[in-house]
Amino acid sequence: MPLETLKARIDRLPNPSRRLQLGFAVAVLATQALIAMTGAVVRVTGSGLGCPTWPQCFPGSMVPVEHPEYDTLNQWIEYGNRLFTGVVGIIAGVCFVLAYLHRPRTDRRYLRLAFAMPAGVVVQAIIGGLTVRLDLVWWSVAVHLLASTIMVWLATLLVHAVPRDDTAEAPGPVAAVPGTLSTWLYVQTGFLAGLLVTGTMVTGAGPHGGDPKTPRLGIPVETMSHVHAAFLYAFLGSLVLLGFWLRGQHTFPPPWRRYRVLVAVVLAQGTIGFVQFWTGVPELLVCLHVLGAMGVIIATGSLWCGVRGRAAAEDDSGNVTVAGATETA
Repeated sequence: MPLETLKARIDRLPNPSRRLQLGFAVAVLATQALIAMTGAVVRVTGSGLGCPTWPQCFPGSMVPVEHPEYDTLNQWIEYGNRLFTGVVGIIAGVCFVLAYLHRPRTDRRYLRLAFAMPAGVVVQAIIGGLTVRLDLVWWSVAVHLLASTIMVWLATLLVHAVPRDDTAEAPGPVAAVPGTLSTWLYVQTGFLAGLLVTGTMVTGAGPHGGDPKTPRLGIPVETMSHVHAAFLYAFLGSLVLLGFWLRGQHTFPPPWRRYRVLVAVVLAQGTIGFVQFWTGVPELLVCLHVLGAMGVIIATGSLWCGVRGRAAAEDDSGNVTVAGATETA
């Protein structure tokens, strides 16, 4: 079929509704966060090598098989995580198709974010396969988790980039905000990145490596926990300063609800982390802590979009357009 004919047929397909696009964008975000938690389940149950090869589970078999050296439950936990990757990939692919079918196709940023979803799933699957082939060495597990955090961040931006109706583009978080405030948003995101990186190092030094024989990071877990906590304090401090900054500016109405949600999520996540440390890193709290980390990323990204999106919507008359309504700044 000639390429031009194919394009013409695609262009004749109906324009997907915003509700459908938003629904799949939220589904991508949810599944990207959940697969990070299922990865934590694999790790704390020692199931990381339940399928000792990749892309096959065992040499010559794509599915678990009875084997004297590998527990059946561990095999199915690891295999279930792989199957869930397929679910994430399908949802991500549909999300990209819907973004591509949206017309007019003038919002390249929205399309790039949508394309990053299925592309990221493929990259994540490859990283996961390399992690298995490297016998779960701690730094490969850390890279695997950090890739998930990037995907959750991008999925959060995607949700906020979905066009608001069939003709208008969403006021995405790309316009200029006051210089000092913009800089501080980047500083705060840097603290979040440090918090996540040191968190993976705590995991690398801790007892849950995905397999009992996996070598651990040669740093005392207590030391890494204190470094991780220092980034938590820095991130909380940056939130306090951001609150004062937002209160003192008059350019646009601050997104206080998103700000309060982020503070609440960070405090809850910090509480889980401290309880986890004091109680000997129980498996359930490890999984909840990973899910909480995804929550912190989502809430931070949502606040980022809320601040930059509202600044983007300001017009020359001093009014601010937010979610289709006009407010006086």
